[in-house]
Amino acid sequence: MLTMLSILPFVIFLWLLFIQKQTLLKTAGWTLLVTTILVVVGWQIDFGWLITAYGKGFLIALDILIIVFGAIFFLEIMRDLKIIANISGYLETISKDYRVQIILLAWMLENFLEGTAGFGAPSTVVAPLMVGLGLSPLNAVVISLLGNSTSVVFGAAGTPIRIGLAGLDWNGVPALAATINILGLIIPVFMLWFLTLDRPNGRRDFWEAVPFALWAGIAFVIPSWLTVRLGQEFPSILGAVIGMIVLLITIKLGVFMPKKERVYRDETISPISIPLWRAATPYILLVLFLIGGKFALSNWIFPISLGNVVHNFNFYNPGLAFLASGLIVALLWRNNEKIIAQAAAIAGRKSLESFLIIAIMSIIVQLLIFSGHNQLHIQSAIDVIADLFTTNLLPIWASWLGAFGSFMTGSATVSNIMFGKILADAAQAMNLETAKILALCLVGGAAGNMIALADMLTAETVVGIKNQERTLIKYLIIPCVIYVLLAGLIGWLS
Repeated sequence: MLTMLSILPFVIFLWLLFIQKQTLLKTAGWTLLVTTILVVVGWQIDFGWLITAYGKGFLIALDILIIVFGAIFFLEIMRDLKIIANISGYLETISKDYRVQIILLAWMLENFLEGTAGFGAPSTVVAPLMVGLGLSPLNAVVISLLGNSTSVVFGAAGTPIRIGLAGLDWNGVPALAATINILGLIIPVFMLWFLTLDRPNGRRDFWEAVPFALWAGIAFVIPSWLTVRLGQEFPSILGAVIGMIVLLITIKLGVFMPKKERVYRDETISPISIPLWRAATPYILLVLFLIGGKFALSNWIFPISLGNVVHNFNFYNPGLAFLASGLIVALLWRNNEKIIAQAAAIAGRKSLESFLIIAIMSIIVQLLIFSGHNQLHIQSAIDVIADLFTTNLLPIWASWLGAFGSFMTGSATVSNIMFGKILADAAQAMNLETAKILALCLVGGAAGNMIALADMLTAETVVGIKNQERTLIKYLIIPCVIYVLLAGLIGWLS
């Protein structure tokens, strides 16, 4: 009975979203109501912990709201200054082939942004750039979410490991995770598939560019694997930097390039009207603020007491880097307060629904975690669910559990916080290598990040679409399942 009650919120969530086809906001709201009733009546959760769950979920969502608001504000400034349109034009100077352009953006640039910022920033930045190249908003979101996967293993300067596995012995985890994650080289091939799927002669366009897509995958995962020895902070950043340099050289030399150059549409995508340095400056500023903030502000913590627990509000938030970059560029080049006010108003309006959904989902997760503090002295709902995975197939289940955590919470870091201790205890109980099980959870979490609901919402918001979650999951579930399945099989057979 306890097992059935524990999984009931997830069953209701999936039933409302996919069978009843409710909006994500309504689905999340009803699921929260059911979850609250369950932990109050079924678990008899202590009232103080109930309030704590609501408070912590709200504060987690507030962190993400700052990112979403800042990203939309930044992008509105970029649109007003014609930066995005000009970047599209400059990409043509590297290669006019639309397949090469998209892989450079959605694979290499997103990997770098994940390594420096994380928290949904990669797809939020890149999806509008791909729309500027001519892709439909839906296709741009699909491809950008695919790109926000492989590098998530190490995330923003190692956050999924440093924070997600805090308190656990994760010695050996980074190296094992980097090794298993080499299978991420298949992601650019999936990008290419979705990019060419609805194109005239799409099959021809796909097969012509498969060598380049595979080479792009290798160009990131191998440097990432090699640089993990420097620490978990570096693989996503240095892997992307080294990979981008390698790709640019091979593009110049014509190595692995499609034999015939294909353009997305006949006319010039975006005429160049500003110098390259001016088009690149906002993004250079953004990267500098992201990297500088990571080193300067990561240790600045503002503790917020929630009665039973303390939520540490970190002053380093990628959203602040977006805001600072957008403000500086707007003041330098437009010096028009009206433009800033308009961008802020649009950002506030567009980010509100995303914030509500993320807050509700975060509260649901916290309720399931804190349900263990109850008057019946029974396991929390999360522990009950985790017990289902304590079998000889734990190496396989570890990757699936990590993916499920990212799907629900929108964060591989939070997924690791939820399931890391449980998986470590299960591995020790079964005399399995703890580092391998945690590494599989990490890789699974990265794969699950491509269907993370929170990231879907932010990417949808910045390209101007909404309520497309079911369609996005329908497109992305197969790449996600293949990624997770391969990771689990590697762990099980090794």
